[in-house]
Amino acid sequence: MDRILKLREFLNATPNDNFLRHALALEYIKMNDDASARQLFEEILAASPDYIGSYYHLGKLLERAGETELAIQWYEKGMTAAKEAKDQHAYNELQAAYEDLVF
Repeated sequence: MDRILKLREFLNATPNDNFLRHALALEYIKMNDDASARQLFEEILAASPDYIGSYYHLGKLLERAGETELAIQWYEKGMTAAKEAKDQHAYNELQAAYEDLVF
């Protein structure tokens, strides 16, 4: 809980810092607060579709929630963003997660 409080404190100073918002979302996942994590991931990706790391974690969260079709859509969006950013590592991770669901 201390980490969440500290991250929120940092976010008060820089509310649009995607690194901090992503880190906070991961902490929420650790606390089994998927709703708060999902909201943060969706906010990050709405504002910054090039913040590629959030696609994978949002997709995994949606998988756990049983929202397979939505997870697939986010993986697809993430693969497109990773390809545009020439981030092959992220692309490969997203593609593997996508293929696990589709095939």
